[in-house]
Amino acid sequence: MIIKQKIMRNVSLTAHPAGCAAYVQEQLDYLKSQPLLENRDSYPRRVLVIGGSTGYGLASRMVAAVVGGAASINVSFEREPAENKVATPGWYNTVAFEREAKKMGLYAQSIFGDAFSTEIKEQTAELVKQHLGQVDLIVYSLASPMRIDPVTGQQYKSVLKPIGKTYSALSVDVPSGIVETAVIEPAEGTQVEETVKVMGGEDWRLWIEFLFGKGLLAKGFKTVAYSYIGPEITFPVYREGTIGKAKEHLERTAGELTRNLSVIDGEAYVSVNKALVTRASAVIPVVPLYIALLYKVMKEMGLHEECTRQIHRLFTDRLYRGTAVPVDAEGRIRLDDWEMRPDVQAEVDRRWAMQKEGSPMVGGDLEGFKEEYDHIHGFGYASVDYSVDVDPREV
Repeated sequence: MIIKQKIMRNVSLTAHPAGCAAYVQEQLDYLKSQPLLENRDSYPRRVLVIGGSTGYGLASRMVAAVVGGAASINVSFEREPAENKVATPGWYNTVAFEREAKKMGLYAQSIFGDAFSTEIKEQTAELVKQHLGQVDLIVYSLASPMRIDPVTGQQYKSVLKPIGKTYSALSVDVPSGIVETAVIEPAEGTQVEETVKVMGGEDWRLWIEFLFGKGLLAKGFKTVAYSYIGPEITFPVYREGTIGKAKEHLERTAGELTRNLSVIDGEAYVSVNKALVTRASAVIPVVPLYIALLYKVMKEMGLHEECTRQIHRLFTDRLYRGTAVPVDAEGRIRLDDWEMRPDVQAEVDRRWAMQKEGSPMVGGDLEGFKEEYDHIHGFGYASVDYSVDVDPREV
């Protein structure tokens, strides 16, 4: 079949296997081009990434492999390809990464299924026991719209909504580039609590407790989960909204886990990362406009990082720098430090004030936004012939 990109309401419905392989190879090539580290032996050699098929999770797996020579296991929920149906980009990314990891002589395996379930936790524990013995690092990078409680069987759904009042702000229609006003109604009923159940720290804690109880966490073990704070303009819908409540719960969980892991000198962190183009961020109202402006400003200042470069800095300058991990007053790693620099935010604010509803966006990098979004789905690579008839099952 000829695989073309199909986008509906800013969501890409297709992924290209050769393009996803090109994306993975591009990231690996960048990592291999970086200077070898003197303290490479202190890096984790056995890594579990929960949600390791796209975005920050995939970047974590690649950095662990190239920088530290880590064996790794990924757990993610993916749709496999069929004769006339493409897989998710995460499935293609995973196949491409694991093929390259094995060329490097590294163990790399995945379990595809519901990471919230006890069944998948049990399968993962068995795989760790058989092939890794224990794990040195667990990266928790799940982003899901729904979770089924493994004990009660109750289903919970997450929403991205403000709390208490309607939120209205400028956004941009990505395909047309026209500035528009986004209006988001406030959360109702149990939506706040349900979002915390899906996106908070409960499942992260269950994973750690489950594997700890089976003796599969090594001495000196670390775990990190990813979060975001962002600028004040997005606070009502993000940090002060339903997702923000979930992230607060995630951050509290990190402190609880660190205390519980003290017997093995374990540590748990939340890393607050930069705003980036992901499959999720492209559909969050207001965020595409902010990211397009932020990208332009940070590129002009020489500060821009995408997922892989960001996580490379997390490993080399934060988690495994050889000294205590630097954190803020709330115990969080702040990888958004460059994004939140006063000069960066002041310039983004200045450009935000230039936008007019119904007019094309000005002063931003919408092309960069689109290119990055295309790339994470395997499209837009000059090295890939998208007119070729391919079997989506052959990768």
